[in-house]
Amino acid sequence: MSAKEKVKQTVLEDVERVKALSSDAARSGAYLYPLKGVAYFMTHRSLWKPLMSKLVPNITLAIGVISFMFIFAYLPQAAVLSLVNGPLAVFSSILLTLSESSTLITILSKTFLIDDALVDTFDGTLVARNMTSMVAEGRQIKSAGSDPIAKLGKLAKRPFRKFTPSAIIRYFLYLPLNFIPVVGTVIFLVLQAKNNGPASHTRYFQLKQMDTSQKEDWVSKRRGAYTSFGLVTTLLELVPVASILFAFTNTVGAALWAADIEQGSTTAPKLREQATKAD
Repeated sequence: MSAKEKVKQTVLEDVERVKALSSDAARSGAYLYPLKGVAYFMTHRSLWKPLMSKLVPNITLAIGVISFMFIFAYLPQAAVLSLVNGPLAVFSSILLTLSESSTLITILSKTFLIDDALVDTFDGTLVARNMTSMVAEGRQIKSAGSDPIAKLGKLAKRPFRKFTPSAIIRYFLYLPLNFIPVVGTVIFLVLQAKNNGPASHTRYFQLKQMDTSQKEDWVSKRRGAYTSFGLVTTLLELVPVASILFAFTNTVGAALWAADIEQGSTTAPKLREQATKAD
């Protein structure tokens, strides 16, 4: 086989993988759950408590980071991107600066401010969806009427891992992709989504008591679903100032998805059967 034929074969294989991934994503309906999370969060005031307790410091953090990034990073990046993107540099550099700002906000907030609040939001959503027995695998449950957040007791384990150096390094390794007009930004977002999607179910995996190999197998069979979910959550968390709000609504969406998998009402075929096998 000639070099040209090998290149052609490789391209065709990649196209087929992308088609399969896209088909899996479309069938799963997972991309809808971040939007469902927004609607569910807005209509269930009891789930607001974890966010409200962290609102002021997060708004202050967001304003500070975004101001810093646009003062010190926007113009240099716009100058570099203008050499590649031409007139589009204004828009691509804004998107890049917002992406960097949102990433810094998320890193700092999840590391220092909202780690426990996101756990409470995930668990509270599961309790609201009558998944109390599952939540009881990871924390104490109180008798506190109908308020799902008030029912949450002491955590047995802390599932949401803080950002690791490898995650930060990976982000900055992907960052130069944004210098490629349009396509580079799309690739950058998809790569981020591939990591963010499975990370959204860290708590679910813990409550299901999955080990590392089980988690990897679970995710590999649903790569399209998790990537589509992660893509929408990544885009939502790019919104300046509101990125922290969307971090909470995305957590609600992830919990709703987990509840639907367990209750067999997800749109993804055979997920309920596969979830049972993971037990």
